[in-house]
Amino acid sequence: MNTSSGEPTAALYGFSSLFLKIVREQNPAAVAFAVDAPQKTFRHDRYEGYKATRAAAPDSLLRQFARLEELLRRLGLPVHRVPGFEADDVLATLARRMREEGKPALVVSGDRDLLQVASGSVSVLFTGVRGKDIVLYDAAKVTERFAVLPEQLPSFVALVGDASDNLPGVRGVGPKTAAQLVQKFHDISTLLDNLEEVSPEGVRRALAENRDRIRLNEELARLRDDVPLGDVPVASPLRLSALEQVRLLFEELEFKSLVSRLATIEDRLRSEPGA
Repeated sequence: MNTSSGEPTAALYGFSSLFLKIVREQNPAAVAFAVDAPQKTFRHDRYEGYKATRAAAPDSLLRQFARLEELLRRLGLPVHRVPGFEADDVLATLARRMREEGKPALVVSGDRDLLQVASGSVSVLFTGVRGKDIVLYDAAKVTERFAVLPEQLPSFVALVGDASDNLPGVRGVGPKTAAQLVQKFHDISTLLDNLEEVSPEGVRRALAENRDRIRLNEELARLRDDVPLGDVPVASPLRLSALEQVRLLFEELEFKSLVSRLATIEDRLRSEPGA
């Protein structure tokens, strides 16, 4: 997907389309974005091979990043980007704040790691792989899928591994066995301290031989929810004046269908007090 001048826009169109869909359907009181900082994170310091197997982003995608930054600027909403941490850690921190204040919050992500924050007043809208249905997760939905609590997902991943982050799992321990172990021992530390209670012997031996790897996997898989966000607003309401600037950008990018969808949101904002 390109403009008439040849500028690639497919990823930006997909992001914009999803954003408008969420705003239209959820009508959020406030919105914020989390973006990865360009620097390596504490996870890379702990494990040199972290995400090392991921393919480099294609040039057509890299060329759209500047336009994405422009779109975020025009929206005028808080964009949290903290060196040393991933965007997922930032979202986990925002989720914790909302949960502690008892405020409902919806985290939108295609990263399965974020499912560990789905509890209390926080839900996760998992966008997943392109072409598949978007799924709304609360704590019960997470447990239904993985057979563990949301906060136990890092322990589950520590055992089964995560190929996307280059975290190797324990040979012979699949999702069913991992879930049973986490259900019984709750976390990795307790599991490894009580290996004599694990059966069969082959699983017990595999856990013992990989104990350091398992501990590191859990540490890397667990999202940090104590990221220093600074003095910027946690989130801000969407403003009509900002959407007018976004519309100009959409017209420049030849997003004709998105201009009409944006108009629906603009009409709603105009009808609200204080617009």
